[in-house]
Amino acid sequence: MLLEGKTVIVSGVGAGLGHRVATAVVRDGGNAVLGARTEARLAKSAAEMDPDGVHTAYLPTDIRDEAGCGALAALARERFGRIDAVVHVAAWDSYFGGLEDADFATWQQVLDVNLLGTLRMTRACLPGLKERGGSVVIIGTQSSVAAPSQVRQAAYAASKGALMSAMYSLARELGPHRIRVNTVLPGWMWGPPVEAYVQFTARTESVPEDEVLRRLTDRMALPELATDGDVADAAVFLASDRARAITGQSLLVNAGELMR
Repeated sequence: MLLEGKTVIVSGVGAGLGHRVATAVVRDGGNAVLGARTEARLAKSAAEMDPDGVHTAYLPTDIRDEAGCGALAALARERFGRIDAVVHVAAWDSYFGGLEDADFATWQQVLDVNLLGTLRMTRACLPGLKERGGSVVIIGTQSSVAAPSQVRQAAYAASKGALMSAMYSLARELGPHRIRVNTVLPGWMWGPPVEAYVQFTARTESVPEDEVLRRLTDRMALPELATDGDVADAAVFLASDRARAITGQSLLVNAGELMR
C-alpha cells in the first residue's frame, strides 16, 4: 500500500475531490485528517470512508484562519503522532468572470483562500513535516496555464497560477528538510462541479446532456474525461514515497486535452 502507516492532512473535504483524495488515502493504508468549513460534510465523509473511525479524524477548518490551520495540524499529531503529507484541495472556484467585469474585492478574497490559505495551511504543517520529511501536494488547475474557452474564471486561474509559482520557491526552501512540493493540474474533471456544468448547459441550450459532454470529450486525446478519482490517485502518488525524488513539478491530469 502506497501510504501504509502515513498520516495525510486533506483540506477542502466535501462531496467532490476532497472526499476522493481522503478516501484514496485510507484505501492505500494511510490515516486521513480531514478539514473543511462544514462539520456535517466532514462527518459524512469520514463515516463513508472509515465507518469504524480508526483511520480518520476531522475538524472544521477555514484556511483563511491561521489558528484554525494550526488546530488541524495539531489534531493530526495528537491523534496519529505524525504528519507525512498535506494535500490542498480547499479552494474558492465558484467566482466567474474576466477582467472587464471584475470585482477586485472578490478577487482579493479568492486570493486569500486559494493562495494565502494554502500557504497558511502548509506553514502550520511544517513542524510535523520536518520531523521525518514528507510531501506537500497542491491541487491547481489547467486553467492557470491554458484558459478554457467555455467558462471565464480569471480570478481562480490567477490565484492558482500564483500558487504554482510559489511552489517552486517552496520546493527549494523546504527541500533541505526532505519536504517535496508538487502540483496536480486537473483539466475538465468528471465530478460534481462538471456534472453541474453539463446539466446547466444542457438545460440552458435545450440540448441533451450527452451532447454537452461530447463537446468536452472531443477535445481530449483519450475518449473520456479524467475523473476526480483519477486526480485523487495522482495526488496520492505524489504524497507517497514512490515520488521521493519528485519536487517542484506540475502534473496535468486532463485526458490529454493539453500536452506540454
